[in-house]
Amino acid sequence: MKLYPLFVLMAATTVLSPGPGVVMTITNALRYGMKGTIGGILGIAVGALVVAGASATSLGLLLSTSATAFTIMKLAGAAYLIYLGARLWQAPGLRFDLNDTGNVNFTKRFTEGVSLQLTNPKAVFFFLSVLPQFIDRATGYAVQFFILVLTYSTLVVVIHCLYASVAHRARNWLASDRGGRAVNKAGAATFVLFGAALAGATR
Repeated sequence: MKLYPLFVLMAATTVLSPGPGVVMTITNALRYGMKGTIGGILGIAVGALVVAGASATSLGLLLSTSATAFTIMKLAGAAYLIYLGARLWQAPGLRFDLNDTGNVNFTKRFTEGVSLQLTNPKAVFFFLSVLPQFIDRATGYAVQFFILVLTYSTLVVVIHCLYASVAHRARNWLASDRGGRAVNKAGAATFVLFGAALAGATR
């Protein structure tokens, strides 16, 4: 395995960069508190594992070589992001009960996180184009691949938890009708923008 610290740095930078997963984590933290972010964060991390696995199979090869497959995956991801944005735009303003630790639908949040990651073709191409550069072909491929992918998913959990913690603390400044509406609108607009950008993306 080559230049592992550099891979960690590149992976951390990728995870830290604003994207649909970050928006989802922050929105869940504001809406449901820290407890409500766990399902979505784990879903995004598991989705990364699935995408990484797919990138090492014929599906990854198909997406990297077939313009049609790439377009279908790209448009599916864009449609899903725009759907999330439209739903969030129409939702009532966030109302925060800072002492609320009520029931949170873990399964729903987890499914949303997995779906968000699986409909992001850019994740596939990250694992196809970046990760292989850090594998030493002279030694066992599978072990190195597993370590690098597990590292990436671990970074997803750690960094998204940091995002969630910061957002959760910010609820003190956002616990108002105006703040709640602003969070919804900003999150919705961001999802739609990411969806539009993804629809226009090229390989």
